[in-house]
Amino acid sequence: MPGEADEAMRHTLAAGVAGRKPFDRGDALRRGARVGYIGPMHARVNRWWVGCAVTLGVAACPLPSPALAAARTLERFESQLDRIRVKLAIPGMSAIVMQRQTVVWEGALGLADIPSRRPVTPATKFHLASLTKTFASTIVLQLVEEGRVRLDDPIGEYGIRVPGPGVIRVRHLLSHTSEGVPGEQFRYNGDRFALLDHVIRRTTREPFATRVMERIVRPLALDDTAPNPLDAAAFAASGRDSAAYVADMASGYGVDKRNRPVPVAYPASFSSAAGLVSTARDVARYSAALDSGQFLSAATRALAYTPARGAGDRVLPYGLGWFVSNVRGHTLVWHYGYWTGNSSLIIKEPDRGLTFVVLANSDQLSARFKLGTGDLMSSTVARAFVDAFVTGSLGPRHLSTHEGP
Repeated sequence: MPGEADEAMRHTLAAGVAGRKPFDRGDALRRGARVGYIGPMHARVNRWWVGCAVTLGVAACPLPSPALAAARTLERFESQLDRIRVKLAIPGMSAIVMQRQTVVWEGALGLADIPSRRPVTPATKFHLASLTKTFASTIVLQLVEEGRVRLDDPIGEYGIRVPGPGVIRVRHLLSHTSEGVPGEQFRYNGDRFALLDHVIRRTTREPFATRVMERIVRPLALDDTAPNPLDAAAFAASGRDSAAYVADMASGYGVDKRNRPVPVAYPASFSSAAGLVSTARDVARYSAALDSGQFLSAATRALAYTPARGAGDRVLPYGLGWFVSNVRGHTLVWHYGYWTGNSSLIIKEPDRGLTFVVLANSDQLSARFKLGTGDLMSSTVARAFVDAFVTGSLGPRHLSTHEGP
């Protein structure tokens, strides 16, 4: 109830961050670290509580049960996501399921800001963290289609100098296979991926921020998407009002040693590896447009969605800007985000035009799972979606939908 949760939130904020281990951005980028709105079809009263550690005052919450029954209704799916959010001590999440251009389900869960009790709505903006990489991949692959960049170009041609054995090529940065002997092993590394900034700038004479606005955000009228407002130069490429934009953003949170939400400051940087800010609906619309051929040819998309192969022809978990997993005979293309005060997940089944996006104002959506190794199903949120929509009864042949914008 609101009164109980308000008191719990005040207690949480008063607890502070004493004893927290400092956040290591480089390490975080390398390791897999109730609904208020559900579109026109449904409406729910927003729940003010934010997590079992807060509401119940316990020392720590257990991880969600690995054996959730597959949701057979949208209401049940909503309930599952909210229970997972609570157990992960995430103050707020925004999520959406789309089939091609149609919104199947849309949920705004919990709080965008604890002290003000501001609820998450579909218009609440969240950091995307590494979901930004999928946008950057699209930009680079457009340059490949235009003949201005080749995937096998040595990165030295773009002024990038990285010591080590062998020749690092553009495809190695895109596939996280640039460390050690290039092309032999996968190691997720956001700092290496961010070197693609130089490829984009050297080729187009524009920074990534300008290019992504011109080639993806504006053509799709993604009016809630922009580079990180804390990077003034990058945000200026959006042409948006900074104060108004920030006012609609969710506040960022981590957790303390007792698994209680604590406020943290968002990162101030922007690159091809991380830093876009958006809404779940904007990200889903971008994904649907990509899969419909608006940005890349079918052949190039297939290349992006095909896992790289390493030493001994071993199949790796990453393509060109996207993770790729086979789950129960279904090819799923996905990515996660994990940064200070925010985390995110997108899962697509391009063959059926299915997209799921979830954004959170805490790092806990990714911090507890092995996503950085390519283990999609380690995530309880991923399992809830896959069980319900990919292999379950809510899949495309059974969906009850309403039209999106």
